[in-house]
Amino acid sequence: MFFAFFARFFDKLDQRWESKLTPKVVSTVLLTLFSLTLIITLLIHWMSIEVIEEYFPHLNYYMAIDVSFTALLIFEVLGLIFVLPKSVSDAVGKQFEILSIILLRSAFKEFDHISHPMHLESDFHQIYPMLSDAFGALLIFFIIGFFYKKQKHGRITKSDLEQTKFIQFKKIVALLLLAAFVVIGVGDLVNFLESGLYEASFNTFYTLLIFSDIFILFYSLRYHSHYINLFRYSSYVFATLLIRISLSADPYINVIIGVLAGAFVLGLTYVYNYFREEYS
Repeated sequence: MFFAFFARFFDKLDQRWESKLTPKVVSTVLLTLFSLTLIITLLIHWMSIEVIEEYFPHLNYYMAIDVSFTALLIFEVLGLIFVLPKSVSDAVGKQFEILSIILLRSAFKEFDHISHPMHLESDFHQIYPMLSDAFGALLIFFIIGFFYKKQKHGRITKSDLEQTKFIQFKKIVALLLLAAFVVIGVGDLVNFLESGLYEASFNTFYTLLIFSDIFILFYSLRYHSHYINLFRYSSYVFATLLIRISLSADPYINVIIGVLAGAFVLGLTYVYNYFREEYS
């Protein structure tokens, strides 16, 4: 009864998220944020409005890209939350999609450190982190494409009733993640109003995601105990852990860890598909 009530509530939220209106809303929000940031920047640099300049000391033209990509990532995280109850493997793929966008955002942010016009002697070294993040995102995009293509979905439960209960449980976990994400977002917003700097706490969210994955893993054991499924789900948790480490790692190292995490889940998928029938 408890699970069913909150599962229905999640279904209503999911229905709205999957509606045709959502992409239009997302597009409108991103365009509005991008335009407003550019307008505020123009007011600062062309009209020298000191009040705005004092409140946003770090604002520049390239900040519009950063703000827009950060908002895009927030919407992507919401998409991840709604995917989680439907497919754990698809949720893992979504995590890597988010990682690739984070890397692209980092590449754009590095462009802000380059002087204009560019001086090869002093600025050329700034290009290396940009290229590292950009090509790292490309490699992850390549890996996840194969990951989705080779994915084979299957039920771990033995009956429709068990499947319903398992999905309901994952919806409860997703609702808790959604609530936590809102709390984290409010905290980030308060910090922005106090300091004028906005730093989205994606690291914190991925930490919570690790624990939620473990929670789902342990709950799933009541429906199956096959080694191959246990290893697969545990490996997904490990991949999430690697993504979390990648998000807080230094330049170059973050790309190496992220790409290795992607290669790990892709290798896992090939091995799982190869031995799946023998263990079933």
